[in-house]
Amino acid sequence: MPSHLSADRSAAQPPGRGSVDALISQTRRLKGDVDAVRRDTPADAADPRERFQRALYDLALHQLNDLDEHLAQLRDDPPCASGPQSPPTPAPRHDSLLSRVGSAEWNLLTDEASWSPELYTVLGRDPAAPPLTLDELPSLVLDEDRPKLTSMVTGCLVDARPIDGEFRVLRPDGGVRTVHMMGEPVLGADGSTASMWAVLRDVSELRRCRRAVSETRDSLHHQRHAAAQTEHRLAVELQEAVLPAWHGSLRLPHTGPRTAAHAHAGPAELDIAARHLPSSTGPRIGGDWYDALDLADGTTLLSVGDLTGHGVGVAATRAMLLGAVRGMAMAGTTPGPLLTCLNSLLDATVQPALGSAVCLRYRPGTRSLVWARAGHPAPLLFRGGTGRALDAPDDVLLGASSGTSYGQAEEALEPGDLLVLHTDGLVPGHAGAAATHHLLAALTPHLAGAATAQDCVRAVVREFGEQRREDDACVLVARVTA
Repeated sequence: MPSHLSADRSAAQPPGRGSVDALISQTRRLKGDVDAVRRDTPADAADPRERFQRALYDLALHQLNDLDEHLAQLRDDPPCASGPQSPPTPAPRHDSLLSRVGSAEWNLLTDEASWSPELYTVLGRDPAAPPLTLDELPSLVLDEDRPKLTSMVTGCLVDARPIDGEFRVLRPDGGVRTVHMMGEPVLGADGSTASMWAVLRDVSELRRCRRAVSETRDSLHHQRHAAAQTEHRLAVELQEAVLPAWHGSLRLPHTGPRTAAHAHAGPAELDIAARHLPSSTGPRIGGDWYDALDLADGTTLLSVGDLTGHGVGVAATRAMLLGAVRGMAMAGTTPGPLLTCLNSLLDATVQPALGSAVCLRYRPGTRSLVWARAGHPAPLLFRGGTGRALDAPDDVLLGASSGTSYGQAEEALEPGDLLVLHTDGLVPGHAGAAATHHLLAALTPHLAGAATAQDCVRAVVREFGEQRREDDACVLVARVTA
């Protein structure tokens, strides 16, 4: 806190002219740099982000202009507040800093007041009128701000506290201006307050700039929030549109969904159930999918996949890929060539993307399974109380390499076999071989006694569904019926 002034103490000498000139030069160079960048931002931009940037530039330039004029005033060492007999001072340039900064001193011993000519301009007073005393000053202030001014002045006069605060004044022309007041008591020889001086500055334009910054920032935040909500809603709608609509268990091959309790199931049908597990870090829609499709030749297609990223763009690409998977499968394309075509499709998209997938084609008459994968965890096979990952051909991620061909493998299944297909996010904190080992160790005891695919999915969800996950995940279980 600055020390209190003494009435008989001489004023400090101003800084050297050369050092202030150097500061003025630096300030003006910075003003030029800021203004050059500001000119590239449209003044009437429709984008809230650009309006926010423009408001910040305006505020920065306003403050740099004030700093420039403050330093010039300091260098030129203008006279202090004038008394009643002081000669008239030329009026400051309109809207210059000097027209917005005035000074005053109130003598408590003689009850006299002296104002600088600039203070008359700040407060909109007639220069020919006498300066207002401390008792009269509140008459210019808006009613709701008078208690604040009274408190600041009382604290200065009684408790010798410096003044530093703002209030609004009503000028004779009806305009309302915001004034920032800084001052200190001047102590007499006996230590009592002899007078009070203050510098009053019109900060209305500065406050307007700051309000503009605040309002454009709020508008930008609101727009981003609304855009995020819209994007999330669209991503959810796309997800609901492409993921299978069936709930509970599904029996394939046949013409429609039915529960596992249905009797007279065909030989070697698949009892299928699946679940999507959302991310626990927020409403982010990823690129995970699962699908089961009854094909015209009596076979069944199972697929699980994942695309990197989140949001509407990823959801749209997932919809495109899943539509391609279904179309090619219905045309008779086997899993290996199907993934080769998917890789070419991703490679040709406007927005490059990476993904993984596993596709299986099950033939119920022979209980044979033909499958292929692209950068995806291999299916897990549980049989007779043990589990293992199917032996997989070499593979790479979809979209990672142009012209890649994907091989396929074949597996003979038996009644009661369980297949578990999943995406990477199912086991948080684990990937690759570590995730596979963790799944086999955790699920083998729980799946051995499961009667339906839905029971198996519930067991997976109990084991892994409540864990905190950064990404969403999918799991699909297919059980070969007797």
